[in-house]
Amino acid sequence: MRHFLSVADLSQQEFRAIIARGSEFRRQFEAGELQSPFPAKTLAMIFEKSSTRTRVSFEAGMAQLGGHALYLSPNDTQLGRGEPMEDTARVLSQMVDLIMLRTYSHEGLQRFCEAATVPVINGLTDLYHPCQLLADMQTYFDYRGDIKGKTVAWIGDGNNVCNSFINTAKLLEFNLRIACPAGYSPDEAVLKNAENAATVMTSPDEAMDGADLVVTDVWSSMGQESETNKRTVAFADYRVTKERMALAAKDALFMHCLPAHRGEEVDADVIDGDQSVVWDEAGNRLHAQKALMEFLLLQKS
Repeated sequence: MRHFLSVADLSQQEFRAIIARGSEFRRQFEAGELQSPFPAKTLAMIFEKSSTRTRVSFEAGMAQLGGHALYLSPNDTQLGRGEPMEDTARVLSQMVDLIMLRTYSHEGLQRFCEAATVPVINGLTDLYHPCQLLADMQTYFDYRGDIKGKTVAWIGDGNNVCNSFINTAKLLEFNLRIACPAGYSPDEAVLKNAENAATVMTSPDEAMDGADLVVTDVWSSMGQESETNKRTVAFADYRVTKERMALAAKDALFMHCLPAHRGEEVDADVIDGDQSVVWDEAGNRLHAQKALMEFLLLQKS
């Protein structure tokens, strides 16, 4: 049995196979060739944070695999009344085939996994957002081919998505430049483990120079709303503009995991421009996660 808590839980071969399968799922979806290889399978989705793309993609994806998804929030379950996560994990493992958990604490997710006896998927924690990277890499591979040896510029907060980009840079062997203000760097342990795959700098222009892919995210993630004013000041010079995109390679792509704040971390003429692939990136959450769930269900059996 396998869990998917971070990109590091996969080998390079497994990661590549999953995103290739995701591209195949997308082709079948667009051609109306839907398949349902896992009838009667059930996915439990536990959300302690709000979601649009993660919830819809997992729920629709499980339906397209022939199964069923259950949406659970703390307000609807005994988790909201103090039941230990381990107990919830043990109970759900008796009833469902997969569990997806979106929670605040990565340590809490790890505790949950230790008690679960079915595969568990990280739907987002304070440390990682690995499902996003499956979709991002599937999108890049579909548009530009292999990312090995390419340069990716991350502009802005060293958050959970950035940490997952660091893991992926090491796994898929691309160069990641991270431009962020002092005090907003990615997790130190994650950076150290990446060895030479990721470099942190303060200049967005330097990071974007010749980059093949430019990525950003909101300046204040969920749970950081009280820091919005402080972060707005700190990140004022980290907006991805059309002028800055001109510093990147001519065929560079732009990505954003969404939701986006136009005029803050990215200008409208970038996210809505010709180099932006954010809508296919978002759509690929569905197909990459179908491939992930298929992989985990096959591993389980």
